[in-house]
Amino acid sequence: MFPLRSSHLSGIFLAALLAAGAAATAAPVSATVENATTATACAEEDNVSMVLRGEGIRRMRIEALQPAYLDSVGSDTTAPDFSGCNFDGGAHPTDPAHKFKPRRVVLLDDAQWRIVGMTLPSFWRPQQVPVRVGARTDRGFHMLQIFRKEEGKALEALVLYPADGYWRIKPLPQARFGDGVYGSSFLLGPVEQGSRPVVDIASIRIVPKPLAIHLRFVGGGSAVAKVSEISRARTALDVTLSKPTANARPFAVLRSMYVAPDNADVSELRWQESAEGAEQVLPLPDVKTLSATQVRFGRSLPSKHNTSAPDIEFSGFDDKAPR
Repeated sequence: MFPLRSSHLSGIFLAALLAAGAAATAAPVSATVENATTATACAEEDNVSMVLRGEGIRRMRIEALQPAYLDSVGSDTTAPDFSGCNFDGGAHPTDPAHKFKPRRVVLLDDAQWRIVGMTLPSFWRPQQVPVRVGARTDRGFHMLQIFRKEEGKALEALVLYPADGYWRIKPLPQARFGDGVYGSSFLLGPVEQGSRPVVDIASIRIVPKPLAIHLRFVGGGSAVAKVSEISRARTALDVTLSKPTANARPFAVLRSMYVAPDNADVSELRWQESAEGAEQVLPLPDVKTLSATQVRFGRSLPSKHNTSAPDIEFSGFDDKAPR
């Protein structure tokens, strides 16, 4: 081996300094959020679609957070409101109706978690996705419910719909709100746009310790959603994608309801364009397209519908490959 000459050492040192400087000044990864919301008078219809796109994103965090006004709310309003709808609580009139044998299966029940699979008598899609929880395998569930146990009581905090790819998450409720309520839902993965957006899931595997949900997608690629926190403050998922995202296809869609500022599951957006940037806020109807390193879909005015339902925040967009 030959010794390096001083000129070589200087070149190596300069390259290292330039690389360090580039890393220090690299801009945080951001996502583009597009508002595809349509107007409705029906408080039970998902008319809100906030479409998230980005180039090269491999990791992110998705959180359900208590609304800022929660301490001022004495009692929740959770009853459905079909007064402005053209349906009355049954299946949506435009949906197909595929029939199934109803069942409920406890897939895991330990000191910390209860995981339940439910097959409904009717569902709008025919897909029957294989599900593995620990060593147990089953299929055909329309809902996977995850309950966190607290002092022996099982409290639901997460629901995943295998047949269409929808998620709903919420923090553990304040005691005065009973079981609490969900609000907005979201899709995660390669989004397909049909009569409504969906993600086609090929299989689901849930690892109990530590709790993580592994998804394999029909069109290729996969995602892991690590359940990093379920508490009174938040439910948080740390998501890793096997393939980097591309702008041409949404990697997530937030679905929600907006009739009016005081009758909505999301009525405003709060976001930052950069990690150092000031927080910006706009009413939902005023949003067109924005770029964000983090974005919170929520409410600052109490709603007469699902009053305690959480805000949903996307943050921590990262282009680093999983280790």
